[in-house]
Amino acid sequence: MRDESAPGAIAPLSPAPSPTCERGGGGEGRNNYGTRVKRKIDGVLLLDKPKGISSNAALQRARWLFQAEKAGHTGTLDPLASGLLPLCFGEATKFSADLLDADKTYRAKARLGVTTTTGDAEGEIREIRPAQCDMALVEKTLAAFTGEIRQIPPMYSALKQKGRPLYELARQGVEVERKARPALIHRLTLLACELAGDSPWLELEVCCGKGTYIRTLAEDIGEALGCGAYLADLCRTAVADLTLTMAHSLTELETLVADNAHALTDKLLPMDHLLLSLPVVCLDGAASERFMHGNPVYVELAGEGTKIRVYAAGGKLLGLGEMKADGKLWPKRLLAERTIKRGLTTPL
Repeated sequence: MRDESAPGAIAPLSPAPSPTCERGGGGEGRNNYGTRVKRKIDGVLLLDKPKGISSNAALQRARWLFQAEKAGHTGTLDPLASGLLPLCFGEATKFSADLLDADKTYRAKARLGVTTTTGDAEGEIREIRPAQCDMALVEKTLAAFTGEIRQIPPMYSALKQKGRPLYELARQGVEVERKARPALIHRLTLLACELAGDSPWLELEVCCGKGTYIRTLAEDIGEALGCGAYLADLCRTAVADLTLTMAHSLTELETLVADNAHALTDKLLPMDHLLLSLPVVCLDGAASERFMHGNPVYVELAGEGTKIRVYAAGGKLLGLGEMKADGKLWPKRLLAERTIKRGLTTPL
């Protein structure tokens, strides 16, 4: 399922006069030997990933455009899927894992009456059955799949069996037993449907918790309707408080490189956009110094294990903290001092 093909060719960047600027635009910087200079860029890019490329290919393409020294993403989208892919540059990569556990929202299209070997449009047709369901049955079925459910992970997934991804085994025609796992569907809304004709389908909005397989959800809904189904299309529209309406396409970014390379910087969000769902603590000068040097501080917050985004006076993000049983806020991930001094965060 993973297409790890290299990014497509990109037109050369226009020369820019300041290759040493740490968070400067995106113009191409080269050293005295003509080698491209990677930049220390800190921030978050909300990318609208197109279909047909892997998340890693999209990441590397964006990293090339920004000349970023360090980059990562916050959870993959299969090549079949499009939509929101938050990318982290520089110091923001310290917080990328925090979005892995975040709720996500998808727009999914399920083709009814047909099942495939992969559960999506990439597989071979396995079975065709008549779809003889009405709106009342659809609504009843969707209600049954809202809340806590259990899913058997698909063979075409990145889960590992004795160190090998399941999709590798599936490609060899090997199927192994998988245990059902819990999943949480916060909201399952019918956006549109076509129940008559030769190609019946449902278009759904799914807001779900970590570890939900939308492909499996489409298959299970099809089985509950008595006709089978596969996932025909998938678009991620939100990750936590970040939405697709805020995202930029690769085509848009490439156009900026050609027209005004330094405008790329304006497309980056401050790093704390990855943490906006967490509670906030602002520390005074003495407490900030202690926290920045890896020491715990007392704060009036309850809840052992609660993650906190921590700021110094003036709204500069220090990093991520976690409440412990001793009633203290302990540093979990701290920004580098150079980043804190520059204060590249959202004003409180």
